[in-house]
Amino acid sequence: MKINKYSSNLIKDHYDTIIIGSGISGLCSAALLAMEGKRVLVLEKHFKIGGYTHTFKRQNYEWDVGIHYIGGMHLKKSFSRKLFDKITNNNLKWNKTDDNYDRIIFPDKSYDFIAPKSKFIEQMQSYFPDESSNIENYINIIEKANKTMMKFFGAKSLSGISEFLFFKYLTKDFLKFSNKTTYEGLKEITKNEKLIGVLTGQWGDYGLPPKESSFSMHCAIAGHYLDGANYPIGGSRMIAESIAPVIQENGGQIFISTGVDKIYMKNGTCKGVVLENGDTIQSDTVISSAGVQNTLSKFLRDDKKLENYRHNLEKVNPSFGHACLYVGFNKTANELGIKNTNQWIYPGYDHDLNTKLYMKDEMEDFPVTYLSFASSKDPNWDLEHPGTATLEAIVPTSFNNFAKWDKTDWKKRGKEYNEYKKEFSNRIIEKIYKHNPNLKDKISYHELSSPLSTRDMAHYQFGELYGADHTPSRFRQKWLKPKTPVKNLYITGQDITTVGLPSALMSGVLTCSVLLKKNIFKNI
Repeated sequence: MKINKYSSNLIKDHYDTIIIGSGISGLCSAALLAMEGKRVLVLEKHFKIGGYTHTFKRQNYEWDVGIHYIGGMHLKKSFSRKLFDKITNNNLKWNKTDDNYDRIIFPDKSYDFIAPKSKFIEQMQSYFPDESSNIENYINIIEKANKTMMKFFGAKSLSGISEFLFFKYLTKDFLKFSNKTTYEGLKEITKNEKLIGVLTGQWGDYGLPPKESSFSMHCAIAGHYLDGANYPIGGSRMIAESIAPVIQENGGQIFISTGVDKIYMKNGTCKGVVLENGDTIQSDTVISSAGVQNTLSKFLRDDKKLENYRHNLEKVNPSFGHACLYVGFNKTANELGIKNTNQWIYPGYDHDLNTKLYMKDEMEDFPVTYLSFASSKDPNWDLEHPGTATLEAIVPTSFNNFAKWDKTDWKKRGKEYNEYKKEFSNRIIEKIYKHNPNLKDKISYHELSSPLSTRDMAHYQFGELYGADHTPSRFRQKWLKPKTPVKNLYITGQDITTVGLPSALMSGVLTCSVLLKKNIFKNI
């Protein structure tokens, strides 16, 4: 598979659709449209395709930047698995991780999340025997909440009179869950604060602690893993590398290192894009998978008639920034005794208080530390990276902590920045060693990414990880949908649906369905 940099002599005379960004929603959209016979062009600003699914290498190590596990891919009849098989021509393979997919660690006790659902229930009941019926009720409510999602997403495809007539009906059941915070939803199930702390042990997967996040988002993430977790064989880069050939084989093109400056408008209609080098490429339609923030504030910045549309950005907040320590070992995972269970490390059961204290004073304990051991999840790792192992350690942090270096260039931010990163890294390493004493003094290489790294590589303004915050209010924003007020301009990605790889895929199907005025879901 060869992905070219942009060259004007490679451009075709006509494109049906230009897609801005090669994250999974963009690639999914491109593959589906190409298979429908549309001439598509994908433009990626980064020098690699895949968005948060790409990997990077240092020495003989390789790390994921965004994908650490995905639920239910071993279930071949699940929608996500069938969709992946379709857009990769069955070339993307999955490894099922251990049934114990997550370990939730507190100072006094650790709690294992185990698949399948029946074992999860049994395990939770063993920890909280007095809450047995409440735990069963919790699972029932999760499943009930998640059944409302498809109608909610379907409502996003509506416009005009159909939206007026059916939107409220299609969204009302979902909003019963999404209008509550996670904490409010769980308090209706149990009064046990410790149990609430454990059940929300994956809150880092949706970016907000229980008293701020929407309960529907909690239900989506918690339910996603109940049947088990999976990891793409060969690493997360294989996701994009399996989709791209399908796009190309069906006549589509992909360019890397090709930044878009703005949407090309003519007589109030989207007619293509203007590149950062000044070139204009025309098309019948444009899909932006670069996030609503970039789409509205950057790509449409010059159009005064769209002020009201851009003002919508005031109704949502960007999600939190993060720092990730990429760690390498000169020993295999087996030699180090590393398992593939993810670790979620917390200073206490009150996630909201822990987060508040940390955001007020960054020297407070991290409100969450997430450890992922990718080299233990990939059965091909030892063949491709012999004698090594890796882990990714992720913690939340504010963009403001790095703001003083905002105008500096990558790898040229100076001694003060490097010292700050060193101190930050050492804090994370201490956390790793404390909970994994078998790894103490075994680290051979480490490198820290900051919100500035995320901004520069993924092009989110504040280095946010999950686009718009998943608050109750976010799910009441009718304007967060594929079709925009700009004729022939569409949006896809996590801002349209929710966070997570399957959701990004879903947004691709949804956007293509709206653009083609055809229910693509039926063809999956």
